[in-house]
Amino acid sequence: MAASINPFEIACKQIDKANEYLKLDEGLIEFLKQPLRIVEVSLPVKMDDGSVKVFKGFRVQHNNARGPFKGGIRYHPNVTLDEVKALASWMTWKTAVVNIPFGGGKGGIIANPKEMSVGEIERLTRRFTYAISHIIGPYEDIPAPDVYTGPREMAWIYDTYSMHVGKPEPAVVTGKPVELGGSLGRNEATGRGVVIVAREAAKKLGINLKNATVSIQGFGNAGQFAAKIITEEYGAKVVAVSDSKGGIYKKDGLNVNDVIDWKINKSPKKSVVDYPDADERFGSDDPLYVEVDILIPAALENAITKDNVDKVKARIISEAANGPTTPEADKVLFEKGVLVVPDILANAGGVTVSYFEWVQNLQRFRWTLEEVRQRLENIMVPAFEEVYKVHKEKNVDMRTAAYIVAVKRVADAVLRRGIYP
Repeated sequence: MAASINPFEIACKQIDKANEYLKLDEGLIEFLKQPLRIVEVSLPVKMDDGSVKVFKGFRVQHNNARGPFKGGIRYHPNVTLDEVKALASWMTWKTAVVNIPFGGGKGGIIANPKEMSVGEIERLTRRFTYAISHIIGPYEDIPAPDVYTGPREMAWIYDTYSMHVGKPEPAVVTGKPVELGGSLGRNEATGRGVVIVAREAAKKLGINLKNATVSIQGFGNAGQFAAKIITEEYGAKVVAVSDSKGGIYKKDGLNVNDVIDWKINKSPKKSVVDYPDADERFGSDDPLYVEVDILIPAALENAITKDNVDKVKARIISEAANGPTTPEADKVLFEKGVLVVPDILANAGGVTVSYFEWVQNLQRFRWTLEEVRQRLENIMVPAFEEVYKVHKEKNVDMRTAAYIVAVKRVADAVLRRGIYP
């Protein structure tokens, strides 16, 4: 059911909903909905067996009124153009809601890296970089990691682009290895941002994080770091986690570091589902339905829909994934009094520290981990407060409040720049 939901249509509906309060000109709203540029490329790649396979890739540049396009590149067999368009749009609002000087972009390749060798993934990455090299750059469009990509792929993008321009250009991409100019704290940034806003939301509801229970759907980078930070730094109890193969539950709280070690190093299935110290095993979506103080959806889009929203029992939802809650489900959660911190705010820690990395690369300078973490706090907390204030003043859900803040910011930039020629 969820797979049939068009993410780009959802992205457009969210802009329309914000405009019910902003009352901007219809032509301006139409401009803000549509991407400025869509690039679709065919990527011939020589496979290990000597054959050539042609992959399809996309780079969508949504809006650059406030700064260069910014957004990740994902490798997934189910990538679609509408998905990438939606993700590019969400990046525009994400960078605006935390008020960093970027626009929004996104990339995707229809591929299953789990079925490819390291050499094949490298050749695919370098071919894609070559294919889009004319539209990316430190002041034009700065890619980053996303689903099934990470520092390794970003290093290949950095190297390929630098070879083509004839000089090292670390600011062309973020999420790189630290040795190549990546920022300290970047690998934890999305998870840390999710926890920062969950902490602020808990304060609003009078929840003490030291006694709070947490459930996490999706146990990749963001889910793992969110689990580590919320348990180690705030004393919360993570009782349920899941990945694509299934999930586990433990009433007294899971040993998060042990679960991470199991998934990465010990599990025959590379999954949490066969972790031995659990009270119960269940499906990938079941952490959504556990009765907890804080739910962190950290998997893919459309996890919470009108079909399953009634089963959600959390008091706070801090969205680590992009687009995990549909508009229909949002309405139900708002009416139930669930405080949903939306993706464009909750998971903006990643792009915020990517911004820090870009700034450091442009200056050929490096900040300490403590500086990065403090600067992240200095951006995420005021952004949360601004959205929460609109949420209260206009009696709207937090997602609509975030869009009101973000869309107004981008619209103001467009209007001040004007239309040329």
